[in-house]
Amino acid sequence: MARDRDTGFGWVAIGLHWLIAVLILGLIALGFVMRRMKIDPLLQFSLYQWHKSIGLVVLGLALLRVLWWILRGHPAAVAGLGPLERRASVATHVGLAILTLAVPLAGWAVASTSTLNIPTFFFNLFVFPHLPLAQTESAETFWTEVHALAAYVMLGLVGLHAAAAFHHHLFRKDEVLTRMLGIRRRPDAANRTPAGSKEPGSAGRM
Repeated sequence: MARDRDTGFGWVAIGLHWLIAVLILGLIALGFVMRRMKIDPLLQFSLYQWHKSIGLVVLGLALLRVLWWILRGHPAAVAGLGPLERRASVATHVGLAILTLAVPLAGWAVASTSTLNIPTFFFNLFVFPHLPLAQTESAETFWTEVHALAAYVMLGLVGLHAAAAFHHHLFRKDEVLTRMLGIRRRPDAANRTPAGSKEPGSAGRM
């Protein structure tokens, strides 16, 4: 179902989560290639344009996800989490939500303040407008540093988020990961007696 439930996520939230995650990881890899590796200048220009276009898509999807959370709410935390774990979960989710907005916004600001004044060709369909910011070297340097720092912080949070999800799935055996995959446990699964075992107190029964 589209709408998030009290105990799980709907397909809209799940789709936005994984789509944004894949695009962000792709943007980080693309940013590394176009800035850290020696490549043909024409290819580098093309990669920059793709990086900016995909970044704007992420910005739009992140705005949509925040709007969805506001309108549809957010499922409650899984049972069994302590107060500290709940606060850490909320802080991580809020931090990631903020960074998925801040990183592409800072990237947009970099393109807008660049003294080279290179247009952003949105997937070669049209020229995406710049933000109304002054084009100076100091402004470009500032926003470049903000963009890079925020991206590294986001990458760290993504790693922490993924590690926590796998920890819960492999060791805690709860639904932290599976409910974001759209997999729901059957209500009687937890109450089902393993094959070959006896119910408590059955030894004395005839």
